[in-house]
Amino acid sequence: MKDLNVPESIWHKKISRRDFLKKCAAIGISAGASIYLFDMFSKYKAYALIGEKRGMKEAMFYENAGDGAVRCLLCPNKCFLADGQRGFCGVREPVKGKLYTLVYELICSVHVDPIEKKPLFHMLPGSKAFSVATAGCNSRCKYCQNWTISQRPPEETTNRRLSVKDLVGAAINNSCRSIAYTYTEPIVFYEYVLDSSILARENGVRNIMVTGGKINAEPMRKLSGVIDAANVDLKGFNKEYLRKVCSQDLDDILRTLTIMKENGVWIEITNLIVPTLNDNMDDIRKMVRWIRDELGKDVPIHFSRFWPQYKLRSLYPTPIETLRSARDVALEEGMHYVYIGNVPELEAENTVCPGCGKTVIKRMGYKVLENNVKKGKCGFCGYSIAGIWE
Repeated sequence: MKDLNVPESIWHKKISRRDFLKKCAAIGISAGASIYLFDMFSKYKAYALIGEKRGMKEAMFYENAGDGAVRCLLCPNKCFLADGQRGFCGVREPVKGKLYTLVYELICSVHVDPIEKKPLFHMLPGSKAFSVATAGCNSRCKYCQNWTISQRPPEETTNRRLSVKDLVGAAINNSCRSIAYTYTEPIVFYEYVLDSSILARENGVRNIMVTGGKINAEPMRKLSGVIDAANVDLKGFNKEYLRKVCSQDLDDILRTLTIMKENGVWIEITNLIVPTLNDNMDDIRKMVRWIRDELGKDVPIHFSRFWPQYKLRSLYPTPIETLRSARDVALEEGMHYVYIGNVPELEAENTVCPGCGKTVIKRMGYKVLENNVKKGKCGFCGYSIAGIWE
């Protein structure tokens, strides 16, 4: 394993190492403690870093369009940009005919989460995921719960510089078995995800994407080589709904899921059911059948409860019966692992063995209360439970 001790570079440029250690000592924390220490002293606005080009790195997947303009080819938006223009995502901009990401190693959110929060129920249950995000998103979901960072440019978020090396070191130092690129849309900080995932793999740390899946085929195939698992938000199965509410096209997301499957990425799917907008059971049945036929019966589906957020605050939370009906549809269609999220009291977060029908993993919220999966098999009957267990 490489030497990934967190270097002095994580500290704010206006705070010396000596001052940092004095502050640690004053509150009784050792210098080798969690990487969260730097959060207390390193918060500052993105524009300071962008001005110094510390958040800038030449982007991947673009082409010159003449007269200094470029066309970004990372996602289906395919933004045509002249100097000084930002992409739809808010974090990519051309300078003299070269496209740059403005958020490379520029993190606006960092936290240690239970892996179940992603949600990933079939990957290393009970483990921790070191979770990071930058500003920006290439979709416009009207219900986004993280809109204060996903729908804002980096100048309007509070950021921390966290290098690729520091990120992997932080995951190891915090006993995290994986790094999750999450909270906003990891596709828009693609270069950081790719570089970090490569180094993480070299050091035995797994990589997770929590994504809306709006990405072009070539970059997705490249990323699939270093991503272990993904929770993909399949936000609906109605093209009009996806276009009007999420600024997405269904075919783009289905292509991403197919590429992930072909390249061995472990997939779990979340479907947030929004009352009156995407709660049609015929559409849900069509979605489930596509998942079953194209991805397989073992792909876990998480039907998640909507809570009023962002531009849809006038709506009501998803009725419990709607969530139960969606789960029943998926089970009727032969799916093996179907969950209900954001409603722990339903006990629909447990993993049941398709072979013997017994509960092999019992959960409450993000906590694993009991785990009877032994080396990938049901501890009661020996049936193979799909997922990443070791």
